[in-house]
Amino acid sequence: MSDPAFFDGLVKILFVCVIITSAYIITTRNLVSLVRVYALQSLSLVVIALSLAWYENAAILLEIALLTLVFKVIVIPYFIATVQEKIRIKRDIEFHFLSPASSLLISLALMIVVYIALSRVFSPAPAEGGLFFFGAVIGISLVMMGMMVTFSRKKAITKVLGYLSMENGVLLFGLFATELPFIIEFLIVIDLVILILLTTILTVGIDSTLEDYHNRLHRFYLWEDQEESP
Repeated sequence: MSDPAFFDGLVKILFVCVIITSAYIITTRNLVSLVRVYALQSLSLVVIALSLAWYENAAILLEIALLTLVFKVIVIPYFIATVQEKIRIKRDIEFHFLSPASSLLISLALMIVVYIALSRVFSPAPAEGGLFFFGAVIGISLVMMGMMVTFSRKKAITKVLGYLSMENGVLLFGLFATELPFIIEFLIVIDLVILILLTTILTVGIDSTLEDYHNRLHRFYLWEDQEESP
C-alpha cells in the first residue's frame, strides 16, 4: 500500500538531485564529469518514474523507467564517454556569451519565472497540487537550462549533453503534468540515439574532405580497414 508521506519525501529529494545536476551541467568544464552527472540525472528520473508507478499503480511508468534506465543511464552515457575518449577532448573551457556564474544566475531567474507563470495558470496547484505542480515547474526549468547549455558552450559533444538534459526536462514535465504515452518516449529516445551518432560526425570534423575525414577516423580509432594492405 502506498504511503503518501514517504512518496512526498522521496520525490522532494530527487527534485533536489535533478536541480543540482542541472546546475553542475551548466557550470562544469570537465567532459567526463558531465557525462557522469547526466547519467545521475537520468537515474534520478528513473527513480521518480518508479516512485510514481508505485504510488499510482501505473504499468506505463514502469516501462518508461526501464527505457530511461537502459538508454539514458547506460547506453547513451557509455557511447558519449567512448567518443570522448577516442577524440581525446577532456575539457570544454570556452563559453559563448555567458560565464558559468551568470548562466547559473539566469537559470535561477528562469526557474522563478516558470514558477510564477505556472502558479497563475494553475492557481490552486502550488497549495493543492503539491509535487505534481513542482514537478512541472522543474521539468520546464530543466528544458530551459539544457537550452542554455546548447547556446553557451562551444564543443559539439557538450551541446549534445545540453539537448539530452532538455529531453530529461520534457520527460519530467510529462511524468507530472500530463500522461506521456510510452510510444512517444520511445521515439524520443530513438531521436536521441540518432543525435548521438550525428554528433560523432560533427565532433570528428564535418569541415574536412572525404579523404581527410577518413584519415581522422583512423586517427581517432573510429574506423578500421577491412582489408590489410599487402
